[in-house]
Amino acid sequence: MTIWCIGRNYAAHARELGNDVPDEPVVFLKAASCLRGLAPVPMPFPDEAVHHEVELVLGIGRDLSLGSDPGWAAVGEVAVGLDLTRRGVQSVAKSKGLPWARAKSFGGAAVVGPRLPREALGDPAEAGIALWVDGRLRQEGRLSQMLFDVPTLLRHLTALAPLHAGDLVFTGTPPGVDEIRVGDRFRLELRGRDTHTWEGQL
Repeated sequence: MTIWCIGRNYAAHARELGNDVPDEPVVFLKAASCLRGLAPVPMPFPDEAVHHEVELVLGIGRDLSLGSDPGWAAVGEVAVGLDLTRRGVQSVAKSKGLPWARAKSFGGAAVVGPRLPREALGDPAEAGIALWVDGRLRQEGRLSQMLFDVPTLLRHLTALAPLHAGDLVFTGTPPGVDEIRVGDRFRLELRGRDTHTWEGQL
């Protein structure tokens, strides 16, 4: 399984971090061993605040060949997840022109909530995601605000490599990223055909 991640896919988020709005998807990876659910797991940096980035997560439902253009038909499941980021480490790496792996790929850094069939999303143009931390709304966004929609992202990824059934794609985060610490409680929300919410703890 590969965890594909898209950065800066909401213009307001790119701007809040002082980044240029990209003209093509920004792609990075997380190790499969980063994956976790909503229950607490041991974290390698338990005293370090990390930044939360709430995202729609796609579960790829079938193998996709190099250069294919599958659109939404390739998505078997959807979920809401958190891309956890060591922001200070990332900022130093960016300033030196180094990769982001130490900031993005660590134990517990890929939080994924329960998976639902793709149809639960309803009309993607109307769907959205949200995150609360300790009872306060931190992030919310609509899929229609993405710079690159899901068909475009999948076409871009399959131009790089084949995708396989079971791969996950984190599709980018709306603005409002902030610190979250071990022990904080959070709530993920998917606003699709119905509204689904899930509670978790870092």
